[in-house]
Amino acid sequence: MPAKTKKELPKGVKVALPDKAQDIYRKAYNKAYDEYEDTSKRRGSGSREETASKVAWSAVKGKYEKSNDGKWHPKKK
Repeated sequence: MPAKTKKELPKGVKVALPDKAQDIYRKAYNKAYDEYEDTSKRRGSGSREETASKVAWSAVKGKYEKSNDGKWHPKKK
């Protein structure tokens, strides 16, 4: 289900990601959740939620990277 606020994000996302990365995740997840309602638009047999989560993590990884300390940091330009 789409998350209206960051409080509604999965615990793992809230624990792992910094505040701005959570915003990226939430917005990308919600958009993908709507976009991939139709199963014919999805690759493979993943559920709507699985597909939206993959899209959201991809969006986060476009702007953030996990460093050796295990924390997510903005990518350097």
